[in-house]
Amino acid sequence: MSGELTHFDSSGASRMVNVGGKEITERMARAQAFVAMEPSTLKLIQDRQLAKGDVLEVARLAGIMATKQTQNLIPLCHSLGLDSASIDYEFVDDRRVRIEAKVSNHGRTGVEMEAMTAVSIAALTIYDMCKAVDRWMSIGPLELLEKSGGKSGHLVCEPS
Repeated sequence: MSGELTHFDSSGASRMVNVGGKEITERMARAQAFVAMEPSTLKLIQDRQLAKGDVLEVARLAGIMATKQTQNLIPLCHSLGLDSASIDYEFVDDRRVRIEAKVSNHGRTGVEMEAMTAVSIAALTIYDMCKAVDRWMSIGPLELLEKSGGKSGHLVCEPS
């Protein structure tokens, strides 16, 4: 782990990191988040029985759209042209759905924040669409799984 916080200059002022001199490389990041709920709520999602529609498809679109808004949500993120963004789901057990986002681009900086934003917004969308039947859902953990490209190369994180 680097000991330097790159979003601050030597006087402690916030800054957007200058990536102009970095090499353009293929970048990829994967992140995941979990949403826990009552088994009856998960069953409604699986059976597409909620009155608001197909929860996972709406959440998928929200997450993908969020990748394109990351620069507007996180103050010091760069504006990136993305090559791809996808979201997949896995029913972990009778109470939890796992959300995984994969984002890629060719650029001078990574797409970790875009992948993390995607799973965050997908999870919040699931919560929003299901809160009428389950007020006590929970979200977490949210974590980076993998990143590649750039100076640090390919890193795979051990998930919780």
